[in-house]
Amino acid sequence: MSDLGELNRSTPAGAADPVKALLRRHHDLCLRAVDPLEIAAGLEAHGITDRTAARFRHRDVFSLAEELYARVPRDADSPHPAPSAGPVAGRSRPTAPAVLLPLLPGALCTASVVALRHTHGETRLYAAAAGILAVTLALRAALRRGPLSGPGHPARSATASWTCWLIGYALLGDGLLHMVITGGPDGWPDGTPGGDWPLTAAPVVALTLACAPAAWAAHLFTTRARRRLRSSRGLEDFSASVRPVLLGAVALFTLALTALLAAASALLDEPPALPETLALGALLFLARLLTIHGFTYAPKVILTVTATAQALALATVVAARLPGCAVLSTPVETLTAWNPAAVPTLTCGAAALTLLIHASRKLPRASAHIPPERPR
Repeated sequence: MSDLGELNRSTPAGAADPVKALLRRHHDLCLRAVDPLEIAAGLEAHGITDRTAARFRHRDVFSLAEELYARVPRDADSPHPAPSAGPVAGRSRPTAPAVLLPLLPGALCTASVVALRHTHGETRLYAAAAGILAVTLALRAALRRGPLSGPGHPARSATASWTCWLIGYALLGDGLLHMVITGGPDGWPDGTPGGDWPLTAAPVVALTLACAPAAWAAHLFTTRARRRLRSSRGLEDFSASVRPVLLGAVALFTLALTALLAAASALLDEPPALPETLALGALLFLARLLTIHGFTYAPKVILTVTATAQALALATVVAARLPGCAVLSTPVETLTAWNPAAVPTLTCGAAALTLLIHASRKLPRASAHIPPERPR
């Protein structure tokens, strides 16, 4: 906004050519742009709105961007590349392998769970280790290529670590919390639902299978948003048209995850952990959608806070075993008595709602649909 303020002070209202000062200040942006849409998005990122555009004798930022684009001299021998028809400027259309790659984590996770169900003893340990490694590599590949990739923004180790914690809690957390409250566990998890430390595999299977609908929903959102950007004639018009697309993408993913969870629960003969799994799935999807478009700070903070809250819930129950510290576990025990899955449901649900509100403010911006130059 300070950049805009300096421009307003340096450009008199009655200047003969007010666009010239704007072009001089944003010359590099206008020179690098492959089409006027990229200039419009860049101007919006610098705080220039449709109302500001009227000061430069234009009805909206899009019209102003078209004039700026036309004014920049370009070398006829070295023309700029044609505007991309993909979902995000400068980003190629996903190839068939990139679109199919998100299917791999779910397939490997399902195979790993089946292997755990049919092995025993030391063989089961090897199967679990191999399955974790295979699914991790498949997830990494799916997040580096195709619609779920964030160009210029590789996954931070801290964010990846907290995401692994959240998925691990979905697999082991509720069982461990119940065992600690009741005085256990007496041993390590053995991979059986009826063991001393039961695993809940259906949510993890459903979440890995949901990588495919997440990729398709993200691609649908970016494609539709890019089309809206080309057809809109004002920033407010664009934002108003993109918000329903964002909510539709989230709803589409949630419905797909619900169906996958129902199928996984039936096949694995486990009770459907619907509220906590949907909350976690929505949280991870929104975090990834923001990261794809360059907004990395909020997902990192929210995932860290959510995982820390779950870790503290376990820590307070364990600490309550110390002499005189029994009161520490009262809040968690009260919640689990009301609902055994209250901890993940409340923590992930609150985090997902926070990210949804944040995404509804950030993603309808035109500047969110150009290649990000730095985390926002």
